[in-house]
Amino acid sequence: MRICGCVSSELWRRPGFTDRGLSVASVTVRVVMVTQAYRFALDPTPRQKQALCSHAGAARFAWNWGLDACRDRHDAEGKWWSGVELHRLWNQVKKTNPALGWWSENSKCVYQEAFRDLDRALRDFVRSRNGTREGRRLGFPRFKKRGRCRDSFRFGSGAMRCAGRTVTLPRLGTIATHESTRKLARRLGNGTARILSATVSRAAHRWFVSFTVQVDRTVPGRHARPGSAVGVDLGVKTLLTAVDDHGGVTEIAGPKALRAGLRKLQRLSKAHSRAQRGSANRAKAAGRLARHHARVANVRADALHKATTALAARYETVVVEDLNVTGMVANRRMARAVADQGFAAVRRMLKYKTGWNGGRLVVADRWFPSSKTCSGCGGRKPSLSLSERTFRCEACDLVLGRDVNAAINLRDLAASGAERRNACGGDARPGPAGQPPGKQEPGNRERGQDRDRRRASDGYPNSGYPYPLTFQVTVTS
Repeated sequence: MRICGCVSSELWRRPGFTDRGLSVASVTVRVVMVTQAYRFALDPTPRQKQALCSHAGAARFAWNWGLDACRDRHDAEGKWWSGVELHRLWNQVKKTNPALGWWSENSKCVYQEAFRDLDRALRDFVRSRNGTREGRRLGFPRFKKRGRCRDSFRFGSGAMRCAGRTVTLPRLGTIATHESTRKLARRLGNGTARILSATVSRAAHRWFVSFTVQVDRTVPGRHARPGSAVGVDLGVKTLLTAVDDHGGVTEIAGPKALRAGLRKLQRLSKAHSRAQRGSANRAKAAGRLARHHARVANVRADALHKATTALAARYETVVVEDLNVTGMVANRRMARAVADQGFAAVRRMLKYKTGWNGGRLVVADRWFPSSKTCSGCGGRKPSLSLSERTFRCEACDLVLGRDVNAAINLRDLAASGAERRNACGGDARPGPAGQPPGKQEPGNRERGQDRDRRRASDGYPNSGYPYPLTFQVTVTS
């Protein structure tokens, strides 16, 4: 079972609570409403597997049907259908079209949630084009094909509950699980949790159900070790190097699951490519390859969860860097090693785990020179190659490990009180002469928008969008 989530709002406080044997007289405890997910591996029967595949196919068909309807309306009227309008249109068509007589075999929530996902994808595409959405650039939604997309569907309403080693889902009934669900069932029983939705998906050879739940979670008002701080430097050779406020150095070596299973991955990939297309042996080889990929991902996630949980529970302030993971993966010489460590997942896990433990996460600016700055005298080197694993300061003759030196600088950044240095300003990295410097936060694409406008004037951009951008995009709500 995997649990993750985020804190949304504070409910009440209760003083006089002693957490983990603290030697303080009174500790404020906050009960906050947390939206988190409980994920369980299913153990369905052959008939239930067939029903799961049917629901996944229905969700895929609803997505493709809605996308085709949106494109047809856009050609005629210049705007798209919203999720609610698609659902109304579907209710009209499914009763009159004899080719859709099979729709009643699956839950109505599957079609409705697929239309909502399509509506959200179209809105995110517009926001990404306008530059108001952070993250990577999104293209226009594409059609889904069986065997080439992820099998997944979601229930937004209906009977959704769990008890013992079983879960109950709409139209699917009671399905056994590989592990106990008592942790979630206990919360549902005492009224401290409420299920919002259930997402069923398939990864490799297993089906999983993920319950999105609102939980009343007890969060300490102050950390168990108030005042403690640690700087965390992520690396390729070592997963993370941490230096705390007492000078203690902790190095956690990543499992490097992909590197360890690379030879087996190559062998399984070769066996899959040599099998005849459409044959049973190719399907078996694809299953073995998918199981190996799933095992690599599980080993990596297990190591990241253990490392981040230990840091969040031991230190009140955790300082990490805002790494440009996308740019690092673009380097073909180190892309595999960077992807094998999971840098982005470390920051995401620390964000909510520090909040659950009463701490905070400090994110250093992307251009903060943690590796080039001497932790002893504060001098800065003009350049530092990746091959130099030992930091040598010419001013104070300090000789220290490169990662340890960077972790110390990050730890001292928390003491200075600067969480994000020049995050929105232009002094961090001045632009070319005669041009105002641009913002350095991830997701800002002001200059990229100008480039896209120039390309759009020629007809079609290079984002995979099938229409020219000479019209006004309208999304009805």
